[in-house]
Amino acid sequence: METVLMKGNEALAEAAIRAGLNVYFGYPITPQNEVGEYLAKHLPRAGGTFLQAESEVAAINMVYGAAGAGVRTMTSSSGPGISLMQEGISYLAAAELPAVIVNMMRGGPGLGGIQPSQSDYFQATKGGGHGDYRLIVLAPSSVQELYDHTMLAFDLADHYRNPVMVLGDGLLGQMMESVTLKPYIPAFPLEEKTWATRGRKNRKPNIINSLYLDPEKLFSHNQKLFKKYQVIAEKEVRVEVINEEAEFFFVAYGSSARFSLKVIELLKEKGINAGLIRPITLWPFPYTVIAEKVNQSKGFMVVEMSMGQMVEDVERAVKGQKPVYFYGTAGGIVPSPQKIFRRTLEILEGGQE
Repeated sequence: METVLMKGNEALAEAAIRAGLNVYFGYPITPQNEVGEYLAKHLPRAGGTFLQAESEVAAINMVYGAAGAGVRTMTSSSGPGISLMQEGISYLAAAELPAVIVNMMRGGPGLGGIQPSQSDYFQATKGGGHGDYRLIVLAPSSVQELYDHTMLAFDLADHYRNPVMVLGDGLLGQMMESVTLKPYIPAFPLEEKTWATRGRKNRKPNIINSLYLDPEKLFSHNQKLFKKYQVIAEKEVRVEVINEEAEFFFVAYGSSARFSLKVIELLKEKGINAGLIRPITLWPFPYTVIAEKVNQSKGFMVVEMSMGQMVEDVERAVKGQKPVYFYGTAGGIVPSPQKIFRRTLEILEGGQE
């Protein structure tokens, strides 16, 4: 296996090609532009199709069409672009169409800025579009994981017939790290997409739809979707726990998890045994893993590049049994490990709430 130095956005794009991406539709926006640039150059060479759409709205609806035809398809964007895609994402989920959506988060709200952020957590995990639906949401914290999780995203999407979001941020997308270009090995058996609309040949036509004018049929469809979501929640929780025996836990994902690891080192020098719970799937969220640490932990510190979003899920897991603290930044400000360290030390040594 070859190990190379790659930018995060490019590693993600290379993984998509190796996982069998057939068609990509997208529209430029910082800080994810290298995804489209890389695919424009390399995807056609691999036999795939790259198309720059006229807008993000057009791109996500092209993804809907390609997914309905049974091919592996993907789009990528950031912030305002992902917001424009929300109606189409809801349609994909309702029609049970597999697709991969990449969001390299930038500061908001509104046009915001182009610096890294994690302020799209609610949008990704709670459903940014209309109706009751869920996306599987993967949160890589390194360039290697951007590569690995992109391959996994295609497999999860196909296996569950559900859109999957790879939720990165501008820092991960722009940083360069060594990446081992692993061969693509499917996480699940690759099954024929007998439901796809590929042209009728000696069979009844397949119909892909998200419109149900009969309320009973729509209710039944929602029940079907949520049975699937329950299976996903039971089987696909992914989480990393560092220092299982810690007396205090940080909870962070993506880039913020990397900052938290440095804080843990600084606390160790002070004789404080801290650990990290890093959700890899933001949905399904590792509620049980956090709940299992309640008795041994003095508390939990949630670190996010937002004004506080994932902290609500951590509070739900802890159920008020121990204090849940929060350290956040916004507007593209990257948290300083030293500042998080000082705040944590104040809490642990001073008993502050």
